[in-house]
Amino acid sequence: MSLLPAIPEVLRQFLKKPATNLFPAKYLPPSVTEFLQKAAAGEVAVHPPVETPVKFRGKITYDRDACIGCKLCTRVCPAHAIEFLPETKTVRIYVTQCIFCAQCNDACPVSCLHMSGEFMIATENRYSEEMIVE
Repeated sequence: MSLLPAIPEVLRQFLKKPATNLFPAKYLPPSVTEFLQKAAAGEVAVHPPVETPVKFRGKITYDRDACIGCKLCTRVCPAHAIEFLPETKTVRIYVTQCIFCAQCNDACPVSCLHMSGEFMIATENRYSEEMIVE
Protein backbone atom coordinates (compact mmCIF):
# COMPACT_ATOMS: atom_id res chain seq x y z
CA MET A 1 0.00 0.00 0.00
CA SER A 2 1.64 3.21 -1.15
CA LEU A 3 1.17 6.66 0.36
CA LEU A 4 2.29 8.39 -2.84
CA PRO A 5 -1.23 9.05 -4.22
CA ALA A 6 -2.11 10.96 -1.03
CA ILE A 7 0.85 13.35 -1.14
CA PRO A 8 -0.48 15.64 -3.92
CA GLU A 9 -3.84 15.95 -2.13
CA VAL A 10 -2.16 16.76 1.19
CA LEU A 11 -0.09 19.48 -0.49
CA ARG A 12 -3.19 20.95 -2.20
CA GLN A 13 -5.07 21.07 1.10
CA PHE A 14 -2.08 22.56 2.90
CA LEU A 15 -1.75 25.42 0.41
CA LYS A 16 -5.49 26.12 0.05
CA LYS A 17 -7.19 29.07 1.74
CA PRO A 18 -9.50 27.96 4.60
CA ALA A 19 -13.19 27.74 3.66
CA THR A 20 -14.42 28.80 7.09
CA ASN A 21 -14.50 32.14 8.89
CA LEU A 22 -12.13 32.80 11.73
CA PHE A 23 -13.64 32.00 15.11
CA PRO A 24 -15.20 35.07 16.79
CA ALA A 25 -13.06 36.76 19.43
CA LYS A 26 -15.66 36.53 22.16
CA TYR A 27 -15.30 32.73 22.15
CA LEU A 28 -11.52 32.72 22.55
CA PRO A 29 -10.07 31.52 25.86
CA PRO A 30 -9.61 34.27 28.48
CA SER A 31 -5.84 33.80 28.33
CA VAL A 32 -5.71 35.53 24.93
CA THR A 33 -5.85 39.01 26.43
CA GLU A 34 -3.44 40.62 23.98
CA PHE A 35 -5.65 39.76 21.00
CA LEU A 36 -8.77 40.97 22.81
CA GLN A 37 -7.09 44.28 23.65
CA LYS A 38 -6.08 44.74 20.00
CA ALA A 39 -9.62 43.91 18.88
CA ALA A 40 -11.05 46.49 21.31
CA ALA A 41 -8.61 49.09 19.97
CA GLY A 42 -9.59 48.25 16.39
CA GLU A 43 -6.12 47.08 15.43
CA VAL A 44 -7.26 43.62 14.29
CA ALA A 45 -10.38 42.55 12.42
CA VAL A 46 -12.92 40.40 14.22
CA HIS A 47 -14.91 38.25 11.81
CA PRO A 48 -18.55 37.45 12.56
CA PRO A 49 -19.72 33.83 12.40
CA VAL A 50 -21.08 32.41 9.16
CA GLU A 51 -24.79 33.14 8.63
CA THR A 52 -26.96 30.08 9.08
CA PRO A 53 -29.15 28.77 6.23
CA VAL A 54 -32.94 29.17 6.37
CA LYS A 55 -33.76 25.67 7.64
CA PHE A 56 -30.68 25.32 9.84
CA ARG A 57 -31.14 22.98 12.81
CA GLY A 58 -29.44 24.71 15.72
CA LYS A 59 -30.23 24.82 19.44
CA ILE A 60 -33.85 23.92 20.09
CA THR A 61 -36.27 26.54 21.43
CA TYR A 62 -39.41 25.78 23.43
CA ASP A 63 -42.58 27.81 23.93
CA ARG A 64 -43.82 26.45 27.25
CA ASP A 65 -47.04 28.52 27.10
CA ALA A 66 -48.10 26.86 23.84
CA CYS A 67 -47.25 23.33 25.03
CA ILE A 68 -50.26 21.12 25.75
CA GLY A 69 -48.29 18.31 27.42
CA CYS A 70 -49.12 15.62 24.86
CA LYS A 71 -45.67 13.96 25.21
CA LEU A 72 -45.37 13.25 21.48
CA CYS A 73 -41.94 14.89 21.41
CA THR A 74 -40.65 12.55 24.13
CA ARG A 75 -41.87 9.53 22.18
CA VAL A 76 -40.24 10.46 18.87
CA CYS A 77 -36.89 11.70 20.22
CA PRO A 78 -34.30 9.07 19.18
CA ALA A 79 -31.69 10.47 21.61
CA HIS A 80 -34.06 10.55 24.61
CA ALA A 81 -33.08 14.20 25.13
CA ILE A 82 -36.60 15.29 26.13
CA GLU A 83 -37.97 14.64 29.60
CA PHE A 84 -41.66 15.17 30.47
CA LEU A 85 -42.32 16.99 33.75
CA PRO A 86 -45.73 15.74 34.98
CA GLU A 87 -46.11 18.34 37.75
CA THR A 88 -46.13 21.23 35.23
CA LYS A 89 -47.12 19.23 32.11
CA THR A 90 -44.12 20.65 30.26
CA VAL A 91 -40.86 19.25 28.94
CA ARG A 92 -37.17 19.66 29.72
CA ILE A 93 -34.75 19.35 26.82
CA TYR A 94 -31.11 18.41 27.40
CA VAL A 95 -29.28 20.15 24.55
CA THR A 96 -26.07 18.19 25.11
CA GLN A 97 -27.98 14.97 24.43
CA CYS A 98 -29.97 16.33 21.46
CA ILE A 99 -28.87 15.17 17.99
CA PHE A 100 -30.67 18.08 16.23
CA CYS A 101 -32.81 15.79 14.08
CA ALA A 102 -35.95 18.01 14.43
CA GLN A 103 -38.29 15.02 14.76
CA CYS A 104 -39.81 16.61 17.87
CA ASN A 105 -40.61 19.75 15.86
CA ASP A 106 -42.39 17.71 13.20
CA ALA A 107 -44.38 15.68 15.74
CA CYS A 108 -45.57 18.62 17.88
CA PRO A 109 -49.24 19.33 17.13
CA VAL A 110 -49.08 22.92 18.43
CA SER A 111 -45.60 23.82 17.06
CA CYS A 112 -44.12 24.82 20.41
CA LEU A 113 -40.68 23.39 19.49
CA HIS A 114 -38.42 25.05 16.92
CA MET A 115 -34.83 24.80 15.78
CA SER A 116 -32.99 28.12 16.15
CA GLY A 117 -29.98 29.42 14.27
CA GLU A 118 -27.84 29.28 17.42
CA PHE A 119 -24.94 26.87 17.01
CA MET A 120 -22.12 28.12 19.25
CA ILE A 121 -23.32 26.35 22.36
CA ALA A 122 -20.18 24.66 23.63
CA THR A 123 -19.71 24.69 27.39
CA GLU A 124 -17.78 22.83 30.05
CA ASN A 125 -20.86 22.05 32.16
CA ARG A 126 -23.44 19.90 30.39
CA TYR A 127 -26.06 20.78 33.03
CA SER A 128 -25.62 24.57 32.85
CA GLU A 129 -28.62 26.82 32.22
CA GLU A 130 -27.66 27.25 28.55
CA MET A 131 -27.69 23.48 27.99
CA ILE A 132 -31.16 22.79 29.43
CA VAL A 133 -34.24 24.21 27.73
CA GLU A 134 -37.40 24.43 29.80
